Amino acid sequence: MNKLLLTIIGLFIFSFHNTLDKSQLYGKWKGEDRGDIGYINFDTDGYAHFEIGGQIFGGKEFEYDGKKGTMTYEVHENTMPLQVDLILTILDTGEVNTLFCIAEFLDENTMKFAINFENQRPTAFTEENSLLFTKQD
Repeated sequence: MNKLLLTIIGLFIFSFHNTLDKSQLYGKWKGEDRGDIGYINFDTDGYAHFEIGGQIFGGKEFEYDGKKGTMTYEVHENTMPLQVDLILTILDTGEVNTLFCIAEFLDENTMKFAINFENQRPTAFTEENSLLFTKQD
């Protein structure tokens, strides 16, 4: 009887599990940090870029400090919160740097996004590491 009850409870819980995937990220997201407006864009080809003050950092190809680079992203699907890696590659040298992030969707147009610049993935959303973003398109 106990095994049957546990099986039924397990099936019930897993039937309500929210499936998370990278398609939820696609598009342009607007955020505000201390009065400054910025955007992060995730395209369907796997490229990401930031736009702050009219300047674009990232994407398929960009130049920063005299070096050409690219920024892609990888999503570890079905994780809670969603794990996102922003991968910056310097094209001339092949040097790769990764920003480890987490994302949580409050609804289909609102996302909390946290970045840790210490080469570790954030474990929680805090006032210091995260921003709220709203979907623009």
